[in-house]
Amino acid sequence: MNATHRKVVIIGTGPAGYTAALYAARANLAPLVFEGAQPGGQLTITTEVENFPGFRHGVQGPELMEEMRHQVQRFGAEIRAETVVQADLGARPFRIATDQGAYTADALIIATGASAKWMGIGKDEELSRQGGGVSACATCDGFFFRGKEIAVVGGGDTALEEATYLTKFASRVNLIHRRDRLRASKAMQERALKNEKMVFHWNKAVEEILTEQVQTPSGEKVEKIRALRLRDTAGGPETELPVQGLFVAIGHKPNTELFAGQLAMDETGYLQVQPGSSRTAIPGVFAAGDVQDHVYRQAITAAGSGCMAAIDCERWLAEQGLAE
Repeated sequence: MNATHRKVVIIGTGPAGYTAALYAARANLAPLVFEGAQPGGQLTITTEVENFPGFRHGVQGPELMEEMRHQVQRFGAEIRAETVVQADLGARPFRIATDQGAYTADALIIATGASAKWMGIGKDEELSRQGGGVSACATCDGFFFRGKEIAVVGGGDTALEEATYLTKFASRVNLIHRRDRLRASKAMQERALKNEKMVFHWNKAVEEILTEQVQTPSGEKVEKIRALRLRDTAGGPETELPVQGLFVAIGHKPNTELFAGQLAMDETGYLQVQPGSSRTAIPGVFAAGDVQDHVYRQAITAAGSGCMAAIDCERWLAEQGLAE
């Protein structure tokens, strides 16, 4: 099969991928962007986004990503509804195979993102997509739970960070942990245990999310969380915990399987980049967004790193005499 060659290929279409495409297109690099299995990234399963600059009344996640898509196309970026299934970064030019064809590229920007880990009980992920009161991002959605009682599942640093942050909004935060002790750092534990708005439920696991039909001001009926059925991991009886929100904080999984054994990763699979840049250890390969960021994981920081990746990419191509 003959491979189609492009100067720049971008894998992923979240805020990082689209911003990289925008800057690359405006630099006349004619980038080719592969959408992947989730076009638009995690924001397409988010309802209202209120913390992205420029939208004083907020914006729906899918609408924001659609605007980004049209913007990059306006400047000449080509977007294809294909999923990359293989990438050979040991070849020059790089060889890329999708579910529909073969390509080569002088430079590659990886913006494949990360996926929240869900509990696998069915309704957690479904309700997060529908705005039913379940979320995997306290910074994104905490504001919507002002004055409400909520729960956070997890026992590591991420869970305690999220729970502590949520006490700014919620009337009470119930931390649910399947063990009798936390995995988080000692300093984080001490701060959380002193917080009067946090209640700890030890040796508990969410067995079921209980919901009810709620009518919105527009008259639409939606399914919302009303309580959690908790299983006692130490053999005690099941209990029911009434809450109006649930935050799942059991970690994220970077989408880096394609690059295993080819690019340096940390112990949890996030791509490693040179400090202050988007450059990976392989010249000509750049990483942007949540695929290399396990700290912030915000749309705005992803977009910023997408800008960095495109600029780094343009400069590298110029150094190689490949920019024109």
